[in-house]
Amino acid sequence: MDDAPTPPHAPAGAAPVRLRTWSPDDLRLLRRTNAPEMTEHLGGPETEEKLAERHERYQRIDGDAGRMFAIVLEATGEAVGSIGFWGRTWQDQPVYETGWGVLPEYQGRGIAAAAARLVVVEARERGDRRWLHAFPKVEHAASNAVCRKAGFTLMGECAFEYPKGHPIRSNDWRTELSAPEI
Repeated sequence: MDDAPTPPHAPAGAAPVRLRTWSPDDLRLLRRTNAPEMTEHLGGPETEEKLAERHERYQRIDGDAGRMFAIVLEATGEAVGSIGFWGRTWQDQPVYETGWGVLPEYQGRGIAAAAARLVVVEARERGDRRWLHAFPKVEHAASNAVCRKAGFTLMGECAFEYPKGHPIRSNDWRTELSAPEI
């Protein structure tokens, strides 16, 4: 029996993960995360043209603007999802937003929560904004649970728009990245 401790970013029983910067080879992963069961809370699957645009955008985002990652299982090196953070204005403040997707066959293992904790570290180290927010639909129990397990604080319900032009009711979850300047 292996007595090696569970890495600090992975809860007991969760598959240990790491984040890898999004690469040109990740288009296949993006296509897999575009399945109807993965996009039902995001307005449905995108066209191949929109996926190609998204893939290009994911490769360009970097630095203070944010960053996109593939979620990789430590044990196998297999990419099983995506996560990232990007800049936006929320309630007249510059903040980061995060979002994720884990392939259906890997869901329920704590992978998304472990990846969300890692993306908080990335945003804290690379960014310049005080807050990181997530905006899952109110009725999306799994994504709301990820926010709670990753240490985000529920700020309440809010009106949100995703995709653009499509109003939804979301929960506003946030975590602090840096202390306020005094």
